[in-house]
Amino acid sequence: MHQLSVIIHFIFTAYTLMLFARVLGSWFPNFQQFTVMRFIHYYTEPYLKVFRKVIPRLGMMDLSPLIAFFALRIFERLLLAFIR
Repeated sequence: MHQLSVIIHFIFTAYTLMLFARVLGSWFPNFQQFTVMRFIHYYTEPYLKVFRKVIPRLGMMDLSPLIAFFALRIFERLLLAFIR
């Protein structure tokens, strides 16, 4: 059970880091041309799209990544509590 918890935590942490890189990358448009950023965009866009449908933009500010971070952490904690 402990190993499964570590694996789940690693997966969620890696995805959180991908979301963080996506947010930082959005501040620098030139980064979008790099293969790693296209990879990150490909795998994070479906998740962020769910939140964008529910959370409206505030002018130029997109709060969906912030809510996505919180939702990801909550889901991780629930999943870890379930398997323990």
